[in-house]
Amino acid sequence: MKAPLTLIALLALASTAQAQSVIVGAGYADYSDSQSVDQAIFSLEYQHKPFHQATRFSATWGGAVSVDEDGDTHVGLGLIGVYTFAERWFVEGSVMPGYYDESNALNDLGGSFQIRSLLGVGYTLNSNNKVSVAITHKSNASTQEENPGVNAVLLRYHHVF
Repeated sequence: MKAPLTLIALLALASTAQAQSVIVGAGYADYSDSQSVDQAIFSLEYQHKPFHQATRFSATWGGAVSVDEDGDTHVGLGLIGVYTFAERWFVEGSVMPGYYDESNALNDLGGSFQIRSLLGVGYTLNSNNKVSVAITHKSNASTQEENPGVNAVLLRYHHVF
């Protein structure tokens, strides 16, 4: 009797752990250059099913697009890691190199190649959806002559399916 219950529990955990998600975020972008225009930012992200799953850690691929009030846009693809702790809490990190297009010349980040890094903490709701707060940083990693960068803080909602 114990073995079938364990198998059922493992299958239930595996099905929820293998979920993919769409994440919607809104927040505030703070450009490092003093002439840049700080403003609201919105993001949309997709996280695929994990390709690696351990007891508390999972790794997956994903993509993200962020747009600020002026229309400055970043589109990136990259690696995402999630570490779960205290049952419902998690820490998330990602690195997504991609393309940046400034609509406002004052928000020039030194080139069109920019890398978005993210660090967030979140909570899993009863519905298995999640909420999180994350900070992001975009810069060209000194691959260009200028590298002012932009930081943002986002409140995010993860729709898991």
